[in-house]
Amino acid sequence: MNGWWRRGDAIVAEFSPQEAAILRGLVGQLREMLTARAEEAPQDELSALTGIRTGPSTPPDERVLRRLLPDFHRPPEGEELTPGEADSAAALRSMHEPEVVDLKTGVAGVVLATCPPDGGRIRLDDEQASAWLAALNDVRLALGTVLEVSDDMPEELPEDDPRQPHLSVYHWLTVVQDTLVHGLTVD
Repeated sequence: MNGWWRRGDAIVAEFSPQEAAILRGLVGQLREMLTARAEEAPQDELSALTGIRTGPSTPPDERVLRRLLPDFHRPPEGEELTPGEADSAAALRSMHEPEVVDLKTGVAGVVLATCPPDGGRIRLDDEQASAWLAALNDVRLALGTVLEVSDDMPEELPEDDPRQPHLSVYHWLTVVQDTLVHGLTVD
């Protein structure tokens, strides 16, 4: 992958078979995690009656999902939520998490539908490119959480650090995302 470029109304890139496999694998895993979270949602009579879908009222236990589905209301640093605020936070999560999960699984679906399994040329319209940006961001957030990426983390880790090969993938995803932003903004 040498970057994205604009060709008329399309944003174009070439992905090797290995690059496509890595991207499809990461996006697919993320979509599976989000789908499993959605399936955990309680089914209640009010939802069935009104057609309003609700989700879990508690944050995910898994730290990657907690990063992708943060609380809708958090207290200031060092403070606790009051009981009323905690109830409001739970209600906000229950009401809005299904929509967030749908958006995230939707953009993942666009990547999986437009990235050929064996690599090759990818041609996206602006809407698909925006979906790719959102999905790449989600994958980078997830991988960054697993790798515990921080501002003070070096660009390269020692050879014996088990995170080193995955950090290279994280950096590659950053380049893919950055060049896609550039491809979208260049006339």
